[in-house]
Amino acid sequence: MRLVILGGGGFRVPLVYGALLGDHAEGRVTEVVLHDLDAARLGAVARVLADQAMGVPDAPAVTATTDLDEALRGADFVFSAIRVGGLEGRAADERVALAEGVLGQETVGAGGIAYGLRTVPVAVGIARRVRELAPDAWVINFTNPAGLVTEAMSRELGDRVIGICDSPVGLGRRVARILGGDPDSAFIDYVGLNHLGWLRGLRIDGRDELPRLLGDDALLGSFEEGRLFGAEWLRSLGAVPNEYLHYYYFNREAVRAYQEAEQTRGAFLRDQQARFYEELGRAQVSGSSSSPSSSSSSSAWKAWDATRAEREATYMAENREAAGVGERAEEDLESGGYEKVALALMRAIARDERATLILNVRNRTTLSALDGDAVIEVPCSVDANGAHPMAVDPLPLHATGLVCAVKAVEREVLAAASSGSRATAVKAFALHPLVDSVAVARRLVEGYRGVHPGLAYLSGA
Repeated sequence: MRLVILGGGGFRVPLVYGALLGDHAEGRVTEVVLHDLDAARLGAVARVLADQAMGVPDAPAVTATTDLDEALRGADFVFSAIRVGGLEGRAADERVALAEGVLGQETVGAGGIAYGLRTVPVAVGIARRVRELAPDAWVINFTNPAGLVTEAMSRELGDRVIGICDSPVGLGRRVARILGGDPDSAFIDYVGLNHLGWLRGLRIDGRDELPRLLGDDALLGSFEEGRLFGAEWLRSLGAVPNEYLHYYYFNREAVRAYQEAEQTRGAFLRDQQARFYEELGRAQVSGSSSSPSSSSSSSAWKAWDATRAEREATYMAENREAAGVGERAEEDLESGGYEKVALALMRAIARDERATLILNVRNRTTLSALDGDAVIEVPCSVDANGAHPMAVDPLPLHATGLVCAVKAVEREVLAAASSGSRATAVKAFALHPLVDSVAVARRLVEGYRGVHPGLAYLSGA
């Protein structure tokens, strides 16, 4: 089975490959094709993967290319993890928004809109090439903003594109452990949009244990979301929000923390990853990595792993500072495992192994407040025919209002990306709950057009 990874020079690719190395069953992925526009980054990641594969006799073969069509031909699965504009683009998104006193996070608020406006045209182009060159392939989208990009690609690929995110999975696993359940067998009642959802129940052996969690201060203080939001607010909601809802519920504090930070998150990751890729590039030039079995290959893996650990430890640091909860606890450093979700998704489809996973899929009739084509994030039953959203109880009014408002923004982003209308882009910014003025929205559009050449297409009426 052939897996194509778009954004194959990206830093998190070794996580995906590591999951594949643990799969030895019939029908597994045997060939991995890395695609990226940056040949140097492709080479660096390929070296890390070579080190990972040492001692694994049936490790999937790895090839790399900068030619998209070459990569896509013959694909069974396409994993999309591109970053249009790179981390420099993310850092610019943050700067422009913070200068206007609004949030610049890459998937939430002004920053997420800017990122979406840059990414949607590219993602749609990729979807069209997949449809033409690999019409039977399934696309697994991890490109942010994941829900928005999945919906854009679904207009070309229908239900053959499925979005994944590690955030709700990580939340569910943390809560299951705290309640003494098996994270792999507990059912997580989670509903919303990507980075805008709520854990409303967690069933262990058929019993909902969330009320026990909400009633116990010690339990609520023992995991990241409990400390981030506070016991009183979680009890008021009767649910545990996705960590990204901290930007909505504590927006003023989050924006202030970002403004006062020495570096924004995007700038930190830009500089951190630049050091990593430069280090591997210097080793390559020195000739010290002449073969995958050389000691420098091991150094490539060690450099990657150390960089990954630092990245995880500093995740959402500004929000923790705003909430006054300090450093991340060791048990919170484990990611939700998006790579494991991707592997489980591929297994379920390729082998018809039924699985229940939280995914970004078209709504159909799941949430009555949204139309059938709206991409939402909910538990899904997955089999050889794809992912099928499961029936869920309606959201409370406060959550429905927020979901509908943000979905309206996403639709304006899609309309602006399709039409090139500057006015529609302004509308997208102005309608977002975290942008407080039409005048600010107009300045944001001009600010982003000034720093991103890729947004020059927003010139029409």
